[in-house]
Amino acid sequence: MTAPAAVPRGGRAAARRQAARRRREWRKILAVRVFGEALITLGVVMLLFVVYQLWWTNVRADSYARGTTSTLEKQWSGDASQAQHPAYPKTFAPGTKFAIIYIPKLDVKTPVAEGTDKESILDNGLVGHYDGAQETAFPWSGDGNFALAGHRNTHGEPFRYINRLQPGDKVVVETAYDWYTYVVTRTLAQTSPSDVSVIAPVPPESGFTKPGKYITLTTCTPEFTSKYRMAVWGELVEDLPKSSGRQPAALGG
Repeated sequence: MTAPAAVPRGGRAAARRQAARRRREWRKILAVRVFGEALITLGVVMLLFVVYQLWWTNVRADSYARGTTSTLEKQWSGDASQAQHPAYPKTFAPGTKFAIIYIPKLDVKTPVAEGTDKESILDNGLVGHYDGAQETAFPWSGDGNFALAGHRNTHGEPFRYINRLQPGDKVVVETAYDWYTYVVTRTLAQTSPSDVSVIAPVPPESGFTKPGKYITLTTCTPEFTSKYRMAVWGELVEDLPKSSGRQPAALGG
């Protein structure tokens, strides 16, 4: 039998270097693959998050708001014809749904709840009435400012397009016994989130100079941020009892 030829010492060293180089290259390739897959996974997660924020939160909030609207309308259906009705409450427990707001120009119809809590009220597609330390008037109150907050983006976004409202546009608020119609008078495109003067009984920049029956709509601006606040002001022009059997003209009545 012929003995195998001996491999030169230099050849063995070269072979080891080549093998080590292949291992390093493989580790680099593996690292690039893992990093690429991680980026793909992160991209998918981010895409799902965007879909959740921009689509699913609206679907869920719209469903909740429609259900709440239907419940209120059923509760009120037997009360509308009462010419003499119980006095409206002076206060509500936080979260109580007590009105429905309509903005015909923007095709908005959504319930109004007491308070502006983000998770339980605003994130459910509802419009919130300022209460507590920032408590404002109700539509049936004497002179005062009925101030409301709503999301501009995601979670139903009922106030997304209030920047399109102009003087003369109508806002209608339905309660158990009345329809309240407000006419938009002025808007404030941007102010600080800490500027609570926009919901004062007589907001300084509203153009109003004396006590009256006002409404204020507030939301975040610019879109998809909460850096500033926008305000829209209006003045009550009609209180139409439901016992009249009519709806406001702004709603086609």
